[in-house]
Amino acid sequence: MAENDPVVLICTVGGSPQPIITAIDTLQPIHTEFICTDKDPGTGQPGSCVCVTGGEMVCKSSPAIKAPDMPNIPTIAGLQEDRFDVTIVPSDDLDMAFWTIRNKLIEIGRKHPDAAIMADYTGGTKTMTAALVTAVLETENIALQLVTGNRPNLVKVKNNTQSVVSAGIDTLRYQKAVQPFLLSWDRFAYDEAAKGLSGISPPRDSRLRNQFFRLRDVSTAFAAWDRFDHRQALDLLDSYAPSAGPFLGPYLGTLRILTAEDQKQEPMQILDLWNNAHRRAIQGRFDDAMARCYRIIEWMAQWVLKKDHGVESGNLPPDFVPSEISIHPNSEGKLQAGLMKSWELIRLKHDGPAREFIQVQGNALLDRIKARNSSILAHGKTPIAKVAWQKMADWMEKEFIPVLLNEAGSVGIRKVPPQLPKDATPFQ
Repeated sequence: MAENDPVVLICTVGGSPQPIITAIDTLQPIHTEFICTDKDPGTGQPGSCVCVTGGEMVCKSSPAIKAPDMPNIPTIAGLQEDRFDVTIVPSDDLDMAFWTIRNKLIEIGRKHPDAAIMADYTGGTKTMTAALVTAVLETENIALQLVTGNRPNLVKVKNNTQSVVSAGIDTLRYQKAVQPFLLSWDRFAYDEAAKGLSGISPPRDSRLRNQFFRLRDVSTAFAAWDRFDHRQALDLLDSYAPSAGPFLGPYLGTLRILTAEDQKQEPMQILDLWNNAHRRAIQGRFDDAMARCYRIIEWMAQWVLKKDHGVESGNLPPDFVPSEISIHPNSEGKLQAGLMKSWELIRLKHDGPAREFIQVQGNALLDRIKARNSSILAHGKTPIAKVAWQKMADWMEKEFIPVLLNEAGSVGIRKVPPQLPKDATPFQ
């Protein structure tokens, strides 16, 4: 708030006028909105609105005296009738008080678009204070303050020692704004987090602003990784390696292999796809997860044929295909092996863990492929159920992935890379 900006003051009113007078004298508002309680319906006792609208002597100069000895607050502060209004809220209904104040804040913002709006929560009941603070946190461009001073006891601040103090709520407001999007990480919904964070105005505080940019950028990085854009993910995450400590190390190591274009890249890509399949399953997208497993099984066969035999399954040399396998040239004259025939080639031509796997697990593999082929994303009309996915995942985990790692060990890849994170805490 600049020194000469017009100010609108919103304040909760309790039984003591002094803090409110201090706030008005300090801010010199162009308009003051008093948040008050009305007469108690049970006891008939007057609410705090009497301190604003009551006549003659309605306020006490000290809580020690029995009878009011001061006029109402606008009279003490010298406020003309056109410079203040009263909003009535229930004394102990937090929900109703919150919505009443929240709507009033929005209304004031529309009426005074060029004014700085300051909310003072010093007076009033605990419910009024909680409602005002919560409403301010829910509303942009409203600052919060209280009037405080020396406390000779636990009851209240001593008169004539009060001063206005700004209440720091930047961190609270920031955490409230970003938290829903950070929870998206738990579902691996990084793109949702990145888009949500991009719609938030960066905090003014430099520490919070740096944290905000870090969270936004790493969300964007993991969103890129989740859609297989490993180069963008590496470029973004590499910038934050020093601030993330050892947490980022394994991810950066994996990304460097995924982008290196050497003999380690392809088996790491297959393992990365396995992690991706798990993420889709956690999101309940079992057809997507199953489709990825099909591609993993096919890709491994293609990679083994290329790694150890120097052939591409999409363009096989005629002399590589044994007579036991029938592969006809396509329209371009190329011999192409699909998933099952690629594994048949491994069974007949390969000498290693993959051959032992297909000899033992051939029928089980065929069963899994049939389950996938009946799904909507393949050739069928039935979505993959969770139980069908779990059966595939258990078999992959127990039988397939160990064989993939055995084959990948020949090029230096010996374990599945870490799953992408579900918790953004290391970046906060």
